[in-house]
Order: sequence, then structure tokens, then C-alpha cells
Amino acid sequence: MSPRPTLVEISSGAAVRLVAGREISTRIRSKAFVWTTVALVAAVVLGGLLLNVIGSQADTAQQVGVTPDASGISEQLGTLGSVTGTTIETREVSPEEAEELLVDGTLGAVVTGTDPLTVTVHTALPESLTPVLATLAQQEALASAVTELGGDPGDVGREIAQASADVTALEPEPERDSGQIAAGTVAGILLFISLMTAGQLVAQGVVEEKSSRVVELLLATVRPWQLMAGKVLGIGVIGLAQVVLVVGSGAATAAAFGLVDASSIDLGATALWVVVWFVVGFTMYALALAALAALVSRQEDVGSVTAPIITVMMIPYIVGISIAPWDPTNPLVVWLSYLPFCAPLLMPMRIALGEVLPWEIALSLGLSVALIPVLVWLAGRIYSNAVLRSGGRIKLKDAFVGA
Repeated sequence: MSPRPTLVEISSGAAVRLVAGREISTRIRSKAFVWTTVALVAAVVLGGLLLNVIGSQADTAQQVGVTPDASGISEQLGTLGSVTGTTIETREVSPEEAEELLVDGTLGAVVTGTDPLTVTVHTALPESLTPVLATLAQQEALASAVTELGGDPGDVGREIAQASADVTALEPEPERDSGQIAAGTVAGILLFISLMTAGQLVAQGVVEEKSSRVVELLLATVRPWQLMAGKVLGIGVIGLAQVVLVVGSGAATAAAFGLVDASSIDLGATALWVVVWFVVGFTMYALALAALAALVSRQEDVGSVTAPIITVMMIPYIVGISIAPWDPTNPLVVWLSYLPFCAPLLMPMRIALGEVLPWEIALSLGLSVALIPVLVWLAGRIYSNAVLRSGGRIKLKDAFVGA
């Protein structure tokens, strides 16, 4: 066991700021940190762009030409399209220009006759138009029969196109807001990645300083708990800056592309809560990981001592992305969202999904915040007793009791 270095008196605040500043300056110059941040921002922005493109393609109307001989079916085409979920825009074209518009892709199909229904396409009939034109052909055949019987085929065609079954569900599925589902899922994934990355940085930094004996030099100036607090604070500031940048980019992308215009989600409040829960979650996880990492002296052993905390982090993450978006009122989701260590990953998802009351947020946040002073005392004691002890892995009980 190495002798404890002589302390040079320095105020606690100054000591913590000194260590935090060292961590910030070291990490912010790290290429890994910079490229990770760039990758996260790019992923969020490109994801928003992809959703915008997919949405635009889904909303694109099918252009159908109608020659003068078939102009009377334009209204029926639009009605049938709305029934089948396909937006159809019709335009009257002459037989001469129909071929040119089909070849250059302006039109997907041209209806040239109604008795029987005849359609001209460039290479193949667009898939979304197939059921519409098949139904229209059946209506035209029926209209011919109605005409022969002396009825009005136009009235009959409209009634048939608008007819639908009256369906009664015994247990109707609740309507889900796609914007809220997307925001909740993204919030859960982002928080998991950020907490995992920042927490691992804390653990690896502790072992790195311990194995290189740098910690002995640092403890000549600051006390062990000050070193731990400064490390957590410094990496926390870096992680917070990264989260704010990524969340801000995501919110700006969603607003710019109108991805949540049709959603009831409060994008600003959701983004703010993600940041708040990152701060709370990082503080808890970082303190626990720093204390456990001090038990070993080699980077190869970090995984074995931090595995319990990583497992605790995985549980709410898996529950969150697999159950919460589709069933946010599930009892497992609800109860886990109140528990410290689980709340930072699940509660932001429930907030984004709009399935949480203000008192639930207050209760969950209060429980997590109340645990932090306990973790500060516990982690500080373990870290102080273990950080200067080199060699093999130290038992948790021995680190807690001390020499």
C-alpha cells in the first residue's frame, strides 16, 4: 500500500473546480469525444431528414390522366382513392399528349375509356392504383347494367364508392400519436447512449489515474472525495454539453421539417426534460461507477466491477424501447419509472408519450434527487478508501470499512 501523500490545504470548492477544469480540458480535446458528438448530431439530423423524405413520398399524390371520352369518372377516381388510402389527382389530357406525359413520368396512368374501362401506362400500373382501378372497372360494369335497367349509374357509383362496413370493436385500440412515439423512443435511446458513454468515461478515468499512479500526485493537492467530485462534475459538464447539442439539433430538425406539426407533443418541454433527467441520471450512475472503478487497478478489470450498474441501466432501457412506446401505461413501465436509476431512462419517455401526470414527475424526480446525497456519501467513502490501494481487486466491504 502506498503512503498517503501530504495534503496542501485548498478550499473544497477550488479543489473540485480544479479537477473539473482538468477533466473538461482533457476530454474536450479528445478526438473520440468530438467525433462521437458529430456522429450523434449527424444521426439525429439525417434521421429527421429520412423521416421527412419518407413522409413526403407517402403523401405524394398519384397523377392520373383522363381523356375527354372518360372525363366523367374523375370524381369517382378521387373518391375511390380516399377510400383505399391513395391520394389521386386527375387531369384531362388529349390522346396525343397522354403518351408523352406517361413516358416522362408526369402521369402514372391514363384512363382512355369507360365501357369497358381502358387504361394506358408507360411500363406497368403503379401498385397503389391497382385496387382503385380494379374497383372502378367493377363499378363501370355495374353502371352499364344499371343503365340497361333504367337507373342512374352516377348515383349508384357514388353510393358504392362511399359505402363501408360499420365495424364495432369489443376492445378498441387507443389512438397513438406517431410523433410522441418517435420522440419517446429517440429520448430513451439518446439517454441510454449518453449515460453509458459518460459513465464509462468516469470509470475508465478513475482506473487510468490509479494504474498510472497519477492519482497519488493529484491527492497531494486535493482530498479523495474532492478528486472524485471534480471528475464527476467535469465529465458531467462535457456530457451535458453533448446532450444539449444533440437534443437541440433533433428538436430543430423536427421543427424545420414539420415532423411534429400533426402531433400533440410539446417538443420544447420534452427536450428540456431529457436534459434534466440526463443530469440526474448521470450524477447517480457516475457516482456509483466511480466508486466501483476504484476497487481495481487495471482497465481489464473495469468491466467486472461495473457490470452490476450496467445491468441496472440495461433493464429500464430494454423495457423502455420494447414496451413503453406501445403501452406507456403498462404497470411495469409505470412502477419502474419511479425507481431511482430506472427513472432517468423511463420517465422522459413517458413524458414524451404524454402519459404522465405532473405529480408523477415530481415524485419520480424527488426520489432520485433524494438518493443523490446518500450516493455522494457512500461513493466518497468507498473511493477514498480504495483509490490509493493498488494490486488486486479490493472487496467492496473492505473499501467501505476502510483500512
